[in-house]
Amino acid sequence: MANGCRRLREKDRLAQNPSWLAAAASRAAVLRGRNFRRFYAGYVTSLLGTSMSAVAVTFAVLDSGGSPADLGYVMAARILPQVLLVLGGGVLADRIGRRPVMLGSDALCCAAQTALAVALLTGRPQTWLFATLAALVGVGEAFFGPALDGLTAEIAPREELGSANALCGLAQSGTGILGPSLAGLLVALAGPAVVIAVDAASYAVSVAALALLRVPRAAPAAGPAPGRSLLREMGEGWTEFRSRTWLWVTTAQFALFNLITWAPYLLLGPVLARDYLGGARAWGLITGAYGAGSVLGGLAALGRRPRRPLVVATLATFGYPVPCLLLGWRAPEGALAAGAVAAGVGGALFGTYWTTTLQQQVPPGRLSRASSFSTFGAFGPGTLGLAIAGPAAALAGASRVLGVGAAWSVLSTLVVLSLPSIRSITWPDDRASPP
Repeated sequence: MANGCRRLREKDRLAQNPSWLAAAASRAAVLRGRNFRRFYAGYVTSLLGTSMSAVAVTFAVLDSGGSPADLGYVMAARILPQVLLVLGGGVLADRIGRRPVMLGSDALCCAAQTALAVALLTGRPQTWLFATLAALVGVGEAFFGPALDGLTAEIAPREELGSANALCGLAQSGTGILGPSLAGLLVALAGPAVVIAVDAASYAVSVAALALLRVPRAAPAAGPAPGRSLLREMGEGWTEFRSRTWLWVTTAQFALFNLITWAPYLLLGPVLARDYLGGARAWGLITGAYGAGSVLGGLAALGRRPRRPLVVATLATFGYPVPCLLLGWRAPEGALAAGAVAAGVGGALFGTYWTTTLQQQVPPGRLSRASSFSTFGAFGPGTLGLAIAGPAAALAGASRVLGVGAAWSVLSTLVVLSLPSIRSITWPDDRASPP
C-alpha cells in the first residue's frame, strides 16, 4: 500500500513539473516527422547489419582458407571504390535525386551480400569472389554517402537539422558498439553466412523505408541542368567547395589529421596493446570506449543550436589527440579508455555541427557534390597513412610517431580556430544559444 501511494505521488509530481519531459521530447522532435522517422528506422537497421557483417566477413575469409594477405585484399577491394567513385556519387545524387541513388545503392549492397551468403552456405568461396562482392558493396557505399547529407536536408525541417544529424551520428555509434558483439555471438552459434544474410536483409529494410518516403521534387534550378556533362557538373561541385574557405580548410585539416594522427593510432594501437596491455581484450575495451564517447557526444548535441557551430565543432576536435598521446606515453588501460571517450565525444560533436553547417550553407542543388569533394579530400590520405605508419614507427619508434601525430592535431586545431571564416559562421536561427 505504501509503495502504491509513493508511485501515485511520483506521478503527481511529474504531472505538475513536466518540463524535463518536454525538453527531452523537443530534442528529438525531428522524429515526429513521418519521412524522417521512416528513413531513420531503415538507416539504423542497415547500419546494424553492416556493423555485424564486418566481423562475419573477416571470419568467413579465414574459414574459407584465406590468409591474412587475402583478408587485406578483400578489405582493400571494399575501400578502393569508395575513394574512387565518391565524386561521381555526389554528381549523380545532385542530378537524379538523393532518394533514387540511395535506393539503387542499398539494392546493390543487398544483392551483393545475398550472393555472398548463398556462396558461403553452398561451399567455400575463393578470395576473388569475396573481393568482387566486397567491391560491389564499396560501390554502393560510395554513392550512398554523398546522397545521405542531401536527403537529410530534404526530409528534416531546417530548424531540426542539428538534431537529425545528431541522431544519425548516434545510430552510427550505437550500432558500432552493438553490432560486433551480436555478430560475434551469431558467428559462434550459426556461422558467418547467417550474419551476412542478416546484413542483406537489413539493406532490404532500408530499401523499403526509402521507397516509402515522400520527398518534395526540387525546383529545376536547384540541381544540375539537363544535358550538362558529368565533368562540368563535377566542376560546379569543385567551385562550390573551393569558394567556401571554412569548407576546404576543415577538409585540409582532416586530410592531414587522418594521415599524420589517426592512421598511426589505428595501426599502432593494436600492436602496442599486444605489447604492453595484454592484447585484444584491452584494445577492444579502448575501441568500445570510443564508441561510448560518440554516443555521449551525440546525446549532448541533440536539440542544441550553438550560435557559432564551427567554433564548437573545432573546439571538440581537441579530444581527438588525447588517446593518441596517451598511447605514445604507454599509459595504462584505464587512462587510454578515458582518452578514447574524450575522442569519441569530440568526434560526435564535430560531425553533427560540421554536417549541419554544410547543409545550411551550401545550396541544395550542389550539396551532394560539395559533400563528396570534402569526403574525398578528408579520407583519401588516410589510406596512405595506414601504409606508411608502420615503416615510420620502425624507423623513429611508435611513441615518436604517435607524439608527432598528437602534436600536429593540437596545432592544426589552434590554427583553424584562429581563422575568421570559422568564427564568422553562425546558426541561421534566432533561437540559437551562444556556444
